[in-house]
Amino acid sequence: MAEPEQETSETTILPLFPLQTVLLPGTHLPLHIFEPRYRQLTADLVSGTVPGREFGVVALRTPVIREVRGLDHLHDVGCSTVLREAKRLPDGRFDVVTTGRRRFRLREVDCVSAPYLIGSVDWLPDDPVPPAAADTTARLAEVARAAHERYCESAWRSDDWQRPDPGTDVADLAYQLAADCLLPVTDRQRLLEETHPLRRLRIVCRLLIREAGFLDALGAVPLPPGELTDLSRPANLN
Repeated sequence: MAEPEQETSETTILPLFPLQTVLLPGTHLPLHIFEPRYRQLTADLVSGTVPGREFGVVALRTPVIREVRGLDHLHDVGCSTVLREAKRLPDGRFDVVTTGRRRFRLREVDCVSAPYLIGSVDWLPDDPVPPAAADTTARLAEVARAAHERYCESAWRSDDWQRPDPGTDVADLAYQLAADCLLPVTDRQRLLEETHPLRRLRIVCRLLIREAGFLDALGAVPLPPGELTDLSRPANLN
């Protein structure tokens, strides 16, 4: 399967999938597709009608929204995702697996040109990390990894989480650390919108320390990630 084209500064047209969660770059998103409009989107992705099998995931501003009618119903920044696997079920539904790829800023929403939403988006690159910040980057990455380990050891069984590879790029590390953790939509959206990798690492470090403290204080743990299927299901937008 061909990868989507590289980022440009030009506005891009992208199919949109609104959800009650935030997708982060590099993380996997399984979806159960049941609404007719998103069955059509999946069919268009599988057939190659949508270039590169890439579409945009963007979080709803509130869970009470039942029909997206404009930009004010959606967060400004979302994440594109690439269809990796698609299994069509006998009744026409799909089970799919996608992988988050790149962030975008949503400029316009088209609710009428296709059965599903279409967005005009600008790709949102990261700010560069200067070479002089190498020591700071290494120390910050070490602290963030330790916070992630503390959280995961408190929250999950040993086979429900994994440490990011030691060679993970600093631009991707915060996303990978957050992938195993249950964070509120507002916190995940904040991570997605942050364009400086070091500030993003500081944010995820504070969030993981906070959440680990909650777990210790409550003496309770959340469900394993694989059992939290409702978080990746779309809102009822019929």
